Order: sequence, then C-alpha cells, then structure tokens
Amino acid sequence: MSTVLALLIFVASYVLIMTEKLNRALVAIAGGVLLLMTKVYEWEQAFGFIDWETVALLFSMMVLVSITKKTGIFTFMAIWLAQLVKGRPVPLLIVTALFTAVGSAFLDNVTTVLLFVPVLLSLVERLKLPAFPYLILTIFSSNIGGTATLIGDPPNIMIGQAVDHFSFVSFLYHLGPVVVIIFFLVTTGVILLFRKGLTYDKELAENLMKMDAKEHLKITPLLIQSISVMLLTILGFMMHPIVHMDITTIAVSGALLLLFLSEKELDVEHVFQEVEWVTLFFFMGLFMLVGGLETVGIIDELARGMVWISGGDMPVTSMVMLWSAGILSGIVDNIPFVAAMIPVVQELQGYGMMNVDPVWWSLALGACLGGNGTLVGASANVVVAGLAASHNKPIPFLKFSLYGFPVLILSLIIATIYVWLRYLLPFLS
Repeated sequence: MSTVLALLIFVASYVLIMTEKLNRALVAIAGGVLLLMTKVYEWEQAFGFIDWETVALLFSMMVLVSITKKTGIFTFMAIWLAQLVKGRPVPLLIVTALFTAVGSAFLDNVTTVLLFVPVLLSLVERLKLPAFPYLILTIFSSNIGGTATLIGDPPNIMIGQAVDHFSFVSFLYHLGPVVVIIFFLVTTGVILLFRKGLTYDKELAENLMKMDAKEHLKITPLLIQSISVMLLTILGFMMHPIVHMDITTIAVSGALLLLFLSEKELDVEHVFQEVEWVTLFFFMGLFMLVGGLETVGIIDELARGMVWISGGDMPVTSMVMLWSAGILSGIVDNIPFVAAMIPVVQELQGYGMMNVDPVWWSLALGACLGGNGTLVGASANVVVAGLAASHNKPIPFLKFSLYGFPVLILSLIIATIYVWLRYLLPFLS
C-alpha cells in the first residue's frame, strides 16, 4: 500500500509542478508532508533525504549575488557590452549570448537571467529591435553555459553533491569542450534565422552611445569587497582538489565573509529577504518526494529496469540516460527528473557497473541541454518568460518550442558523438 501511495503522491506532485497552476515549492513541500501523513516515512527519515549541502550551496550563491547586485556592476556590464558593439543588432545578439553563457557557468543560470534580462529588454526597446530573438538566445545560452560547471545549473549542483570525486574542475574538463561546440552552433543558427529582421537604426544607436554606463555603478567599498569575494569563491571552487575543502564549505565561507564585510553598508536581514526561498524550499520538497520512492523500493526497481534494458552494457546505458534525460527534461522541469535519477545511477553500481562516470556525464548533459526543449524545461526558461511577460514581450509556448526542440535534438546529437568518442569507445574494444 505504501508503494502505491508514494507513487501516486510523486506523480500527482509532478503533474502539478508541470502545469504551474500552483507554486511549485508549495506543491513539492505538500507532497513531502503527504508522505509523512500517510506514514511512508517519518520526520527523521525525511530530513535525512534532503541534501542539505545542495541547499546550503544554493543559499550561499544567492547571498553573494544579492549583495553584488546592489553595486550595479551587472547593469553596468550589460550597457557597456551594448556600447562596445555600438548598438549593432547582430553583434549585440552575440555578446548577449556570450555574457549569458559565461554568467550562467560561474553564477548559475537562474541568477544570471534574473539580473540580465530586465536590462536586455530595456536595451532592445531603446534600439527598437524585436525582443524574441534576444530572449530565446538568452534562454539557450543560459542552459548551455550552465551545463559547463558544477554550479551553473541546478542539475549539475545535485550531481556534483552526489558524486564525491566530481569537482568544479571535473565539470569544466569533461563538459566544457562539448558546451563550447554546442554554444557556437546554436548561436550561429539563431543569427542565421533572425538576422534579416534585425535592422540597424543609426540614430537610436547613437542615443545608446550617449548613455553613461557608470551612472549605474555605485563606486563604494562594497563594489571592491563583493567582486573580490566573488572571485575568491570561484577560485576556491577551482582549487577544491588542492585545498581539500568541499565546494559547499567554500561557498558558505564566501557568503559569510561578504556578509561581515558589508554589514556597515547593508542590513543582513534585508539581504536574507532577497534570497530565492521559493527555489530552496522547492529543492527540499523534491528531495522528500524522491525519498518516498527510495523508501518503498521504486528507485531500486528503476535501476534494475535500466540494467535490464541495457543488458548491463555501459554504452547502451549511457545513451539511454542521455536521450531519456534530454527528451524528458525538454517536456518537464529538469530538476525533479534529476532528483529521481541520481539514486537510480547510484544503484547501478550495485548491479555490476563499477565505473558509472560516463552515465553521470550523460545525465548532466541530457538534463541541462534538455532544458532548451520547451518553456517549462528549466527554471531559467520560466524566469525569462515571466520577466518578458511583465515587460509586455510575452514568449508564446508553441513558438518557443518550434525553435527550442530542434536546438534540443541538435544538442543531443552533438553530445552523443562527444560521449561516444570520449568515454564509450574503450568499452567497445
């Protein structure tokens, strides 16, 4: 009976999260509480299922960005980039993609789009350019760029915390090369598709050049402090294998240091109010929901099913994971999918697969790149769509999918070739 209850609660919660009729954090937490009420597990087990390291890492990065944002550095950089290309539409599209991809890799993609999209919408409005090409390329770039690092996309954070020997540098080393290739091809494709509709207005561009980007920059001690601590934290992530300190501890230390340094200029309570608590509680609820499946043995059965389908063959298992993660993450949010798959991959080791790293990289690539399939494929997509709608520049679901799904398929084909050549050839010899 508990198995049926756990499965029903998980599926019902999943459907409600997909439809976005209710707040997704509320749905996830409610699902977890229902599992407690139906005695699928007890409170002690529920808290044990929550990956507190992932929650603490996300919280720390939110604090760092929340404080840094107050210096105006992100708005300054966006305007400066637009002026760097002299307001020309196609170069602006390229720098938009680059800025979003790099920001998504080192800050996380949800934070990057939250900071950048309002400024981008203001710039395209000022230049009287169509917003749609810039918005969809921002979404594509955020998901592609976020794929490259451990902190770039929530699925990677979850995978990084689940596998002890994966570091910040591991993600860059293993996923960075294919991300660069996919980013180049997707950006080129979007430029070719939309270049005819991007007309250059010299007078409007000249008005943009007259803007003083420095007006948005608050040159105070906080500017130096926040940039310094942010860079130190990222350096700490990269030095993780040398300093032997986990990335969560590094992130928490960076957030605490900046809170202490900025205490005279900023109210700590106000900084905490700006943290995306909805996202954090969403993660907690998801971990509780997946914990219910784990408790009743459904995760173990999924692992057995995957081994049965692949016959225990590593190349087949990796390809099944890559494409199922990619297609399903294009249809539903990639976070709950990865939350359900992590214990499945962990269980594979119990069925004779000793080195499952290729499966982990396949899951990361599929889940992160799959987010480009539809508007509900990733959290960053939903955020961009919301910001665009609030500026009267709505992104139609079907229109986005017409571009997003081909991008998803192209990305998965390239990822398949990459995973096959880099990781799977030795298993065939």
